[in-house]
Amino acid sequence: MVFLGSLCLILVFTKVAGHLCNRIGVPAVIGELLVGIILGPAILGWIQPDAFIHYFAEIGVVILMFIAGLESDLALLRKYWKPALSVALLGIVFPMVFGFGMGELFGMAFQSSIFLGVLFSATSVSISVQVLKDLNKVDSKEGATILGAAVVDDIVVVILLGVLVSLFNTGGGDSQPLPFMLMKKVIFFIVIFVLARWVVPMLMKISSKMLTIEAETAMALIICLAFSYFADFMGMGSIIGAFFAGIAISQTPYKHKIEKKIEPIGYAVFIPVFFVSIGLNMDFSGFGEQWLFILLLTVVAVLTKQFGGAIGARVTGFNWKSAAVIGAGMVSRGEMALIIAKLGLESNLLTEEFYSSIIVVIIATTVIAPFILKYTITKQDESLKLN
Repeated sequence: MVFLGSLCLILVFTKVAGHLCNRIGVPAVIGELLVGIILGPAILGWIQPDAFIHYFAEIGVVILMFIAGLESDLALLRKYWKPALSVALLGIVFPMVFGFGMGELFGMAFQSSIFLGVLFSATSVSISVQVLKDLNKVDSKEGATILGAAVVDDIVVVILLGVLVSLFNTGGGDSQPLPFMLMKKVIFFIVIFVLARWVVPMLMKISSKMLTIEAETAMALIICLAFSYFADFMGMGSIIGAFFAGIAISQTPYKHKIEKKIEPIGYAVFIPVFFVSIGLNMDFSGFGEQWLFILLLTVVAVLTKQFGGAIGARVTGFNWKSAAVIGAGMVSRGEMALIIAKLGLESNLLTEEFYSSIIVVIIATTVIAPFILKYTITKQDESLKLN
């Protein structure tokens, strides 16, 4: 029953670490990562990345991506689709190109360099949203554009990730002809669209009429797991299916009810284990040789999102002050990049040699992002007062 002690340690330390991080204005996810590093093989060695941790972490990341899909506001995207699309696409192109260049510069394999570009194309605006709330900017045009762009960013990056994992087929499966793999992708998206458009709303409606406890919540989880299994079966990765399952349910009247029920399940147990599992895989033995890689990649990660997002906003009519705010709002990589990094390690698209360094860069961008956003908003407010 050692696993019970491990789970107890993880829950105690992650909640304490999350509390302390929130007190000092640092994202709670950073504390959870540090718990994994401290309790894991890198320092104390109290918890090992065994099968129990692996399966709990897998459930955690599926639930986390399901919640991300649930929180995707397609109505907001439809309202601000032009600036959101421009910000998201340029905010993906810049990091992809320069991320790939960084991988090639430091001798990564070709597929790993491409993966590095995709990884740093991801955005996690949960931290930016908190800053926008604190400064009463969520309902501003800049805030709405950031949120809309985040939806586009998530969808595009998730699709790119699924295709990348499938095409390079590094997980140990049998190789398949390229036309067959592409056909599977097309079939996957057609099936997902049909299920999301007609089947999911029907199933949720049926569950609401069932005379059993938490039938709607159970149905939402069934849909999430079924989509995840189907995505994995089609070579897209389970988190891709979970994300689209969340989007499907977000378009039904049950969205907010399911959010309230699923979040406690995920954030109480499974999601903390996922973030701890990332820390458990950290290895600091090669850090002395990779300090330049970490420094340069951090600078590239911040600047490419900042300028890509800002230029995307500028070409759709925003002035430079507003464009700077929008670009800053897209800088944070947060949990989205951590999920992708973990998947890359498991799919052999990312080697252990670079894994720990990349996690450090993700943490750095996540910590830096709120300060950049606050600074750009302050500058914008000062400019408006002068005018």
